[in-house]
Amino acid sequence: MPAALLQATLAIAGCSPRDEGAPHGPRVGGNDATAAPAPVATVPVSGPERIVLALGDSLYAGYGLSRGQSLPDAIQARLRAAGINARLVNAGVSGDTSADGRRRLGYTLDRLGKAPDLVLLGLGGNDVLRQLDPGVTRDNLAAMLDELRKRKVPVVLTGMLAPPNLGPDYAARFNAIYPELAKQHHAPLYPFILDGVLGDRALMLPDGVHPNARGVARIADRVTPVVRHALADTAAR
Repeated sequence: MPAALLQATLAIAGCSPRDEGAPHGPRVGGNDATAAPAPVATVPVSGPERIVLALGDSLYAGYGLSRGQSLPDAIQARLRAAGINARLVNAGVSGDTSADGRRRLGYTLDRLGKAPDLVLLGLGGNDVLRQLDPGVTRDNLAAMLDELRKRKVPVVLTGMLAPPNLGPDYAARFNAIYPELAKQHHAPLYPFILDGVLGDRALMLPDGVHPNARGVARIADRVTPVVRHALADTAAR
């Protein structure tokens, strides 16, 4: 892959090569100093514990961040600050493709011991990085959604977009995956997980690919209302 295309693809995919020895990525100095302040609780946490499984790639795993600064951590903090007794289980693995997520979904769910109240699903960025056939990505995500439907576990999708460098045909096929599957499976969708963060150096790590702690906070501010609404829907059933 040409260097310029690789850089553009990385920038839009927001994912990293697989590192089995360090799924959360390397520590990057300076993140704590620039971290966004933790949300302040407005009401006491109450009610039964709600478990949210966050299954994704490096954007969930917290690549390059200190412990406690990942996106699932940030969403959990915001839910609890709003009085919601939520616990997010971070099942993000750097470098995972949709096929990797499909292979480990059942095992991950079984290891929880009880069905989660909600799954936050964010995979596909590494598929773009490797220029995999969008049809394969769609099949993998559809299979995961089918499995979750069989288990009666609601889902929130966080989407990804293909860079224009890969051509209009590829982009059109890939970018249609998330809205179409969300509609078919009646799943809430946050269309582009890096929206409002990608391209802003103040919100990205030096690699220009992954959000820093402030960037994660920005994403969490936008994704948390979607998760909160989904949890409210499950409680009402």
